[in-house]
Amino acid sequence: MSKRFHGSAENPATSHHGRSITTTFAAQTSPSNVLLANGDYDADQIQVLEGLDPVRKRPGMYIGSTGQRGLHHLVYEILDNAIDEVQSGYAHTVKVEMDLSSGWVTISDDGRGIPTNTHPQTGRSALETVLTVLHAGGKFGGQGSGYSVSGGLHGVGISVVNALSEQLHVTVWRQGKEFQQSYRQGRPLTELLEAKLPKKDAKKTGTQVKFLYDKDVFAKGVTMDPKTIRTRLQELAFLNSDATIWFRAIDYTTPQSSGNGAGPHSEPEWEKLHFDGGLCEYVKYLNRDSQPMHEPIFITDKVDGVIVEVALQWCSDTFSDLLIGFVNSVKTIDGGTHIDGLKAALTRTLNTLARKTKSLKENEANLAGDHIREGLSCIISVKVPEPEFEGQTKTRLGNPEVRKIVDACVAKGIMESLEMDTATLSLIMGKAVAAWRAAEAAKKARELVRRKSLLTKSTLPGKLSDCTSTDKELSEIFVVEGDSAGGSAKQARDRRFQAVLPLRGKILNVERKDDAALYKNNEISNLIVALGLGLKGEEMPNLRYGKVILLTDADVDGAHIRTLLLTFLFRYARDLFDKGHIYVGVPPLYKLEVGRSSQYLYSDEELAGRTQGLSQGSFTVQRFKGLGEMMPDQLWQTTLNPATRTLKRLTVDDAAAASHLFALLMGDKVEPRRALIQAHGASLALEDLDI
Repeated sequence: MSKRFHGSAENPATSHHGRSITTTFAAQTSPSNVLLANGDYDADQIQVLEGLDPVRKRPGMYIGSTGQRGLHHLVYEILDNAIDEVQSGYAHTVKVEMDLSSGWVTISDDGRGIPTNTHPQTGRSALETVLTVLHAGGKFGGQGSGYSVSGGLHGVGISVVNALSEQLHVTVWRQGKEFQQSYRQGRPLTELLEAKLPKKDAKKTGTQVKFLYDKDVFAKGVTMDPKTIRTRLQELAFLNSDATIWFRAIDYTTPQSSGNGAGPHSEPEWEKLHFDGGLCEYVKYLNRDSQPMHEPIFITDKVDGVIVEVALQWCSDTFSDLLIGFVNSVKTIDGGTHIDGLKAALTRTLNTLARKTKSLKENEANLAGDHIREGLSCIISVKVPEPEFEGQTKTRLGNPEVRKIVDACVAKGIMESLEMDTATLSLIMGKAVAAWRAAEAAKKARELVRRKSLLTKSTLPGKLSDCTSTDKELSEIFVVEGDSAGGSAKQARDRRFQAVLPLRGKILNVERKDDAALYKNNEISNLIVALGLGLKGEEMPNLRYGKVILLTDADVDGAHIRTLLLTFLFRYARDLFDKGHIYVGVPPLYKLEVGRSSQYLYSDEELAGRTQGLSQGSFTVQRFKGLGEMMPDQLWQTTLNPATRTLKRLTVDDAAAASHLFALLMGDKVEPRRALIQAHGASLALEDLDI
């Protein structure tokens, strides 16, 4: 199962027996620093970085971060090159192999192969040029371009991977020959080696890149997650139905078995990812545990060189929507003009059809886009010859012309599909009208929340113990379960920047309720007001705390309460995760005393390890059943003190997977939830799934 939430340790200054990560911040020297330091500032202070040095100096500018997301980005850049060959019709097979024990990743395709002849400008082979020179590649468009569409970073991707790799080996097959070259930290170790292929392989073409990321560049302890990589490969297989993608992850440090009696360390079999159904099969996969109201609607068109493909399917048992956009097979997690065009077309066209079919009366207002999209799962994939991405890592499309093209294509496709299929149209409009009526029923409750939010601090929830600081970036709030834990936390906290909000019992499961029930619930209403969230789906300019920390007991009930809170926050204010505001506190399970020394332990395994070899009676163990049992100084030292605590920041790498997981865990279907728990319950850890 793919990781939905990833936890990363905050920067405590001291360690809990290896559980925390210490982060230090070094002052950066800038021209203004130089001027202030010695009064002198001239040409000698201007540094010129050549070749790939800028990438190694500031890797975050090129791959987004030096954490796990940036590390995965290295894989995606090489993978994008292979998929570009697929999209251009030159490749059909892509293979990805991860060696988890060493960190090596190998990606190959059967495309044309990177050119190897001498480049006229650099005097070196074209292969070495694209690997060592920024902005060198065949994806800049225009006449003579090697690609009609591309998802790569326009000549930056493979050279960036090379710069940030401890070692990289590239093999190219073309023109009846095999070419090889090796690199270290972006610099060639060998000349381009050339050998003639055997006669039986004379027609072989393609590229293989094998690289080992440089551990000195990335954050300490960061490793690749094969589940995340596999999820990306599955997306690409859905998006490119003509392609076959093979994947396997090998870990030579863990005994493997092929299931056929092979001994330890046997290599796992390759997994084949191929989907003839394309986007329709993709949207069915997203709705595999929901109740679809109809078969997927598929729309495709090509206008001015832009190819648009859309698959839509509404479900009767969900209250949210899921729109996933891709540009040249790259996921645009922050949306863009293609998503804007899709939403506009859906809202306008379905309102027009509602008027035609009398689903809406003449005196009734148009349905809002949120009502129309309730229960919708939609995949939109556009292929754009000259994409304009906002940001180096391509998270949002900026082309204004794409909005008009998508709007027109979707409007035409929806109109043609649903005018001919009145039964499906009736189901969709019935769902939308029901959503509108539920929203109207919740209006009074929402206005109550709005009025509460606009009042002064004196009307904040009575149980909230606020902090004195009004600086959001410095302030944090602990959401705890019950008055007992709340009392301990209030005594233990630093009231200058730490607030505490105790909740009574288990909050409402919003996965099974509409907005009307949500806003009428007192505990949720208090949480919305205390955090300053405003209304569902709105921007959050009034967010009151930079860190929202869920602090529940380390037992089954505590885990359930944390799950309910995460479900609410994910469905109500997804931006909190995207912007890094959500954390989980990690309280200790045990206090171990040996003689005069004591230490706090966080798992049964840690306790077993610390007590191994100690004689019975030479130590005592205190088990903390709940936060309320801890003395305030213990709670401060272990869980609240920024210098010694461990926090897990929760981010969402895959919105579709996270949404599906919440639907499974918190929905009203028992069998899928039981299967999930039976399959993964024993193996899930906080680092894998913080719920």
